[in-house]
Amino acid sequence: MVRLFIFLAAVALVLLILALISGLSAERVRNAPRAVWILVILLIPVAGPTAYFLWGRPVRRTRRPSRRPSAPDDDADFLRSVDSEQSRRDRELLAQWERDLHQDDEPDRP
Repeated sequence: MVRLFIFLAAVALVLLILALISGLSAERVRNAPRAVWILVILLIPVAGPTAYFLWGRPVRRTRRPSRRPSAPDDDADFLRSVDSEQSRRDRELLAQWERDLHQDDEPDRP
């Protein structure tokens, strides 16, 4: 019986802490001002946090999927632009090397 009491007390404490953290960190709460919810959570042992989670906690809105990729390597347009930019630089460098090589091969003409 004592173990059950300790377990229920631990559950009530965890519920209280979670509700308190959620109530203090939420941008907005529903159905009452934040101060009222904090008092309800603190003064009514199990029913306060339960009521907060049922009626006070803000409803999470589903976020619309972002049209922008989250990382540069997820963006195909970015990868194409990087690849084309690097390819252009490589082609220019190769052309310069070929010009230098051909200039070295040609004999000097007076």
